[in-house]
Amino acid sequence: MKTPRILATSGGFVAGPVQQSVRLGSMLLDAVSMTDKVRPKVCLVHTASGDPSSYYAVSYEAFNAAGCDVTELKLFPQPSADPEERLGTSDLVWVGGGSVANLLTLWRLHGVDTAMRSAWELGVILGGVSAGSLCWHIGGTTDSFGPVLQPVTNGLGLLPYANGVHYDSEAERRPLLHRLMAEGVLSPLAYATDDHVGIWYEGTEATSVVADSPISPLDGPAAYRVELVKGEIVETRYGVGADFS
Repeated sequence: MKTPRILATSGGFVAGPVQQSVRLGSMLLDAVSMTDKVRPKVCLVHTASGDPSSYYAVSYEAFNAAGCDVTELKLFPQPSADPEERLGTSDLVWVGGGSVANLLTLWRLHGVDTAMRSAWELGVILGGVSAGSLCWHIGGTTDSFGPVLQPVTNGLGLLPYANGVHYDSEAERRPLLHRLMAEGVLSPLAYATDDHVGIWYEGTEATSVVADSPISPLDGPAAYRVELVKGEIVETRYGVGADFS
């Protein structure tokens, strides 16, 4: 039985060799390697951005360049495949960013939520950026409802924590996460990532901090464990390469 794994990030791709192209960053290349397949089967899920063809084309090219066989699960204008079959037979599922609120609503409407859980339990590696990070958790902060950040509290809950994304690049993310935790709107334990950084989870345990490219563990972008302790927020920084143990 494979260990269930999730890579929750505020990154994933890096600039490609020509304009309007991307390639897999180091942490996504590691995720591909962890499938232990010569040509891993990768399923792209870009529900959060409305399944735009251009986004799929760029993502397909990036994963193809890394030696993957690429497929997708689209929900617009109708599901492109049976979610249980498509996700459960993949080696890696990558979920793009956008509106996590719309993503969660459509996933539940079409049974993608239960199919994701089944795939995770089978050992399919799940990963994603921004909305594709928040979705695995109980909730977090989102701009899904407009330009003012608001809480989302109905995530899939595969990871029983709150989640903070774009922690260093959007000024209101950190204070709002802290306030929502203190008010009991979100879980008293959260994990957060700066841009270009991700967290690996094995089962439900956070294990290590990874990044798209070499980053200083001392003063570069990082990940954070955020806890509500006796009514006070305690935030612990973990540099790239750090273990949570």
